[in-house]
Amino acid sequence: MIVVVSGLPRSGTSLMMQMLAAGGLPALSDGERKSDTDNPKGYFEWERIKQLPKDPNLIAEGEGKVVKVISQLVLSLPADHEYRVILMQRPLPEVLKSQDEMLRRRGNADPKTDTSAIEQAFQRHLIEVNKWLAGKANMQVLRVHYHRVLREPQAVAEEIAAFLQVPLNIEAMVGQVDTNLYRNRMK
Repeated sequence: MIVVVSGLPRSGTSLMMQMLAAGGLPALSDGERKSDTDNPKGYFEWERIKQLPKDPNLIAEGEGKVVKVISQLVLSLPADHEYRVILMQRPLPEVLKSQDEMLRRRGNADPKTDTSAIEQAFQRHLIEVNKWLAGKANMQVLRVHYHRVLREPQAVAEEIAAFLQVPLNIEAMVGQVDTNLYRNRMK
């Protein structure tokens, strides 16, 4: 079984990876993307996953581990593995605000950009991803809302352990949740 953490960028995927790694699940991560202001606890990414559409067999390295696969790439997961997918969900306005803040800090933001077209594209994309996941017999999906992780980390950690059917250190998972890092709130 391969555990996949997926979602849009800035939807809480890094937080979920941190929780699972702290809980005792080995993470397939190379550490190339260093922690920064936007993710002070780290990204837990595996750079090679970007090659998934061209080389679907590389996912075999994730057997028995957890790997972050952004939602755009999850559609390239091959059918010859069993997956448990934790799909992070966060309100699109917050995702966009968080992305915009990250771009602003890096000097790449355009404050005049109308994000409504991006929001609509993300919405269509998420519908496509959810339909695709629903049609796969080799994938079980747990949808986890970012806000619920912040409000009820203990309950969410317990649900994840039950979903994955592996013993996890719930207390260590809960210890990764830092509500001070929830900075891109929509009023």
